[in-house]
Amino acid sequence: MKVILLQDVPKLGSAGAIADVSEGYARNYLIPQGLAEMATPGRVKEAEQRLAAAARRLEREERAKQALADRIEGTRIQMLARVGEQGRLYGSITAQDIAEVLTAKFGEEIDRRKVLLEEPIRTVGEHQVTVHLVGRLRPTVTVVVVPEGGEPVAAGDAEASAAGENGAASAQDETAGEESTES
Repeated sequence: MKVILLQDVPKLGSAGAIADVSEGYARNYLIPQGLAEMATPGRVKEAEQRLAAAARRLEREERAKQALADRIEGTRIQMLARVGEQGRLYGSITAQDIAEVLTAKFGEEIDRRKVLLEEPIRTVGEHQVTVHLVGRLRPTVTVVVVPEGGEPVAAGDAEASAAGENGAASAQDETAGEESTES
């Protein structure tokens, strides 16, 4: 029996897809749970139109975000953090902290859920972080975590700086004129 999925169903397909399932599975589980509907010719045509519209919408969004992805790709941001004796941070740098710095730097809202960070950053050094903008656009950012009062990253390497009590807070653009050299 052919059904049109109304929601994403694991191991079966995503919303809007047409799936061929057993009659019992469709009648006893998918349809009563509101996960699918029977695939009649009219509903199939509607589903195909919805899928085509969604594909066009995704394409438009990707074109609109391409310039932002190009600007973000390869960016290095510096985050200042309080660090313990063994190089571990007091607190951590989270996806929210990184999203705030990127939003301040590029002037476009980047949601914290778009920053793909498996777990918060808790160590000093360079960390590669991927930002999922839309569709296939996934630029990579290098986050450089530097101890407060420690050696800053060279002006050419760091483009944004953030400091706070538990890791990171507000962002400030770093320029060569702002850095002072003390002897």
